[in-house]
Formats: sequence, structure tokens, C-alpha cells
Amino acid sequence: MHDSPIRVGSRRWFLRTNLAALGGLSSSRLPANGTMSKAPAVILFWLSGGLSHIDSWDPKPEAPEEIRGPFGSIATRVPGIRICDQLPMQASIMDRLNLIRSVDCRASNHTPITLQAGNPLARRTDDGKDGGGYPSMGSIAARFRGANDPALPAFVGLAESWKADVWGAGRLGTAYEPIQGKDLAGKMNLPAGVTVPHLRNRDELRRRFDTFHREVDRSGTASAMDEHTHRALDMIVSGKAQKAFRIEEESDRVRDSYGRDSIGEKALLARRLVEAGTTFTLVSGAWGYFDHHGDDVRWGGIVKGLKPLLPRIDRVIYALVNDLSARGLLDSTLVLMMTEFGRGPVINKNAGRDHWTNCMSILTAGGGLPSGQSIGSTDSKGYDIKDRRVSPSDIAATVFRHLGIDLAAQWEDPQGRPIPIVTENGRPIPELS
Repeated sequence: MHDSPIRVGSRRWFLRTNLAALGGLSSSRLPANGTMSKAPAVILFWLSGGLSHIDSWDPKPEAPEEIRGPFGSIATRVPGIRICDQLPMQASIMDRLNLIRSVDCRASNHTPITLQAGNPLARRTDDGKDGGGYPSMGSIAARFRGANDPALPAFVGLAESWKADVWGAGRLGTAYEPIQGKDLAGKMNLPAGVTVPHLRNRDELRRRFDTFHREVDRSGTASAMDEHTHRALDMIVSGKAQKAFRIEEESDRVRDSYGRDSIGEKALLARRLVEAGTTFTLVSGAWGYFDHHGDDVRWGGIVKGLKPLLPRIDRVIYALVNDLSARGLLDSTLVLMMTEFGRGPVINKNAGRDHWTNCMSILTAGGGLPSGQSIGSTDSKGYDIKDRRVSPSDIAATVFRHLGIDLAAQWEDPQGRPIPIVTENGRPIPELS
């Protein structure tokens, strides 16, 4: 059964294109003057499930076998920094990367909430009030910076499992929710057979929307939607978002360099979105795929589960950093690779590691920040932070400073109460200043 024709300006067309959701995220205060591609942006890789810090960026080669695990460690381009031997491409560009090995993840759980919010007060509670109303860093970026080009959404999520891998606006407001990238391209299209020339001009299409508002919603909701709708309309008519999603326009060489897998193709799309004018892009390869408890569970243990994934995240960081650099976008684009928490220091009986919230590691690149550093450390067993504790709030402050957002800014909850965007005395990480 085929859909019946959709009349432009009808309620059905409005809902099909989801303009209400698209509009608020394009509310940039920056002019679309063709120079926005080098405005500050963020690409956040989310390694869903909890990457083992010991088996990636914080190896313990001198520890007993049950702690150091099955992999070795290799020297990197930066003397004194060693990483897992499954990450040779990252090792070759370590002078352009940073490792933060002392991230305090005690407030986190199997959820994107705490780390994507950059806020230890934002927690999974399993009582219908997860996150405490606190928004994600991406939603803060959408609210306080907006898109770098008004023809693009400010915050886009590229993930298969939305609830499990993407944290949104909390009580900040639906206008600042992330846009689902997998649906965005289709929603940015006019219905089949309808083109801008057929509509004569934008004013005609806007008039149809004005009529739609009057007919559909006389409760006041539609009038509040006008500005967002017109911005969303500009996004559709400009065609910039549609073009950003055409990764088939990239050469085979570029596509192969990122990898033809889920995280590789999403990373390439993230670069295209940043280049086009999106401010904050979140990339998740698959739900829970770094949850390596052991060979008795879906994602397997360290050898059977994690080993095949490490080359993918190795390649994707190498490709993205080099690609951004070649396009003059590395200094303006802050890249983060993060996860939910670390994994237990001792390999368990099922050849895996269990959840570990004492500490975790993250990787950063770009953003015009100093690089080639290993910041903080854990003890000899990877059990706890030894020095230079970094909190989720410190990560948020670093991200917001990069985006030019006032760290003293506040948002108002639905009751009108001011809430700081940086909590728990967070401050930008000094080594990244």
C-alpha cells in the first residue's frame, strides 16, 4: 500500500518532515556568510558499553597477566607514552592526540547521561527521572551557540540506538534536542514531485505554513512555532543538509580510509556535517558493543569481543584527524572519544572484564589545544586514579570554552529556576589550555 499524495503545507507534510523538531536547533546567531566551516565545532565519539581502559589507552605491561590482559603495549610518537598494541595508527599520530587517563566516572552507569552531560549530577536513576533534568553538552551547545550555519541543525546524533546511546536536552526544552541523523536526510526532502521552482518562491511556501498554523492549532502552540518553522523551512530549501548527507560524493580512497563499517561511515558523515555548519555531532557505532563482560555474553570478552573493534576505532581517529587537518578544520574542531566507564582490573573467569566506575580514559584531538600529552594516571593495576583527577564537569567546561560559551551561563528549568551549565566546580582542563 502506497502513501497518498501529500499536499505541501498540509498537516501531514508538516509532520512527515518533522519541521517543528528541526527548527529550534538551527537558531544560530551567526551569519551564513560562507565562512562558517571553521567556526568551533565538536565531534563526540560514544563507545557504548564501557571501553576497557587497560586494554586501550592505559595499558599495564608490568602488571600480572590477569591484570595486564592479553594485549601488549607499544611506544608512540610521543616518548614515554605507550598504548595498546592494537592501536598502531593512533600511536603514529600521538603527537596530535591527548589521552586523559584519570577521568572520575563514579557517577556514571550503563547510560550516556553522565558523561554526555559532562555533569556528575546527571545520573541514571531508573525512576522515570533519569538525568535529573540536566541537558547534554550538545543541547547546551544548541541553546547557547546554535548552528554554525543556520541551514544546518546545531546538534545531530548519529546512532542506531537512540535512548541507550544519546542523551538529549533534559528540561532545557525540546527545541534543543538532538536531531536523529539517520532520519534527517529524508526529513529534509520536499515530497516527491515538489520542487522549489514548482512553489515559485519561499514566500509562497511560508504563506501555506501560515495557513497551516491557523487551521491546525488555535491553542497558541502554532504561533510559538512560527520562528522555528521558518528556520526549518530555510534549512529544507537551501539543500545544505541534504548535501551533507551524500557521503557517496566522497572518493573511494577517503571512504576506505575511514572504514566501510558503522563507526567509519558515521565519522565521515560527522566531518561533512561539521564542514557544512553543524556545531555538535555525536557518533555511536552500535549499542553496547564495548560491554565486554566475557565470552558468555552478546558482545564477548576481551579477545573475542574487543580485539576486532580496536582496529576500527584506531583507523577512524587516524582518518578523521588527518582529514580535518587537510581541510583546515582540525584547529576549529574538538574531537572526543569517550565511553561510560572503565572495565575491571582483573580478567574474569569468562575472559572479560566487568564494569568499573573508579576510573576511565578518554582521547581528545584538535580544537586548537595543546597535544601530545598523557594527562593524569591510574595506579599500577588500573584500579583507581593516582593523580590529576578529571571530573565530567571539567570535560564540559573544556568543551564549552572551545565553543565560546560563557562558563558562567545559566539555563532556566520549567519553574524558572536558574541552573548553571557547569556544575560541581568544573573548570577547563589546564593542560588543554
